[in-house]
Amino acid sequence: MTLPLLLSVPHAGTEVPREVAGFCALAPEEIAADGDEGAAEIYALAGEVDCHVTTTIARAVVDLNRPPRDFRRDGVIKTHTCWEVPVWDPALPPQFAGELIDNHWRPYHQRLRDLGSSGRFLLGVDGHTMAAYGPPVGPDAGLERPAACLSNADGTCPPAWIESLRDALARRLGREVTINQPFRGGYITRSHAAEMPWLQIEFSRAPFAGLTEKRRAILAALTELCETIA
Repeated sequence: MTLPLLLSVPHAGTEVPREVAGFCALAPEEIAADGDEGAAEIYALAGEVDCHVTTTIARAVVDLNRPPRDFRRDGVIKTHTCWEVPVWDPALPPQFAGELIDNHWRPYHQRLRDLGSSGRFLLGVDGHTMAAYGPPVGPDAGLERPAACLSNADGTCPPAWIESLRDALARRLGREVTINQPFRGGYITRSHAAEMPWLQIEFSRAPFAGLTEKRRAILAALTELCETIA
């Protein structure tokens, strides 16, 4: 029996669409470093949850966890990675930015919106990984991060739910798991909480555990959460 969850994994991709490949100045390792390395493996739970939504598009090209009109340096179509490496050379023409949003951002969010409004799921979970130390653009630049951070923007899911998941995950990792520190929840959790409860998970990429162990820990913690809510 699968868990009644909608799992979103928006930053596991590394692909650059052909139409903008000539503008992208990033090497493959720079694309990977800007995305959620290890997320594809940690959240490989398609057979364990009712619905698993992800993408192959690189975060450095289209950030699905940003508002569609956020054109800041670290916005939906970035000018620089989180490590302050320029993304485009030459600069990306505005019409290509619009096409990227229409072809990749909008379909992803429309799918989450349709699924979230279906009444099929107990909870939406937005799965990420984070650098072990805050990158230059982070809210905690240069600081060591916890093993995992859970976020609900102080309202996108009941406090008791996120606290229960924190406790369950911390027991399995034997390490600190925080709530809303350093992250308080991104655009996905905040915007789609209009359809149903959501929370965000950020696993540190520090090597305190392997990807398989992290996957097992989050699956066990989510299972315990669903049983507790039920």
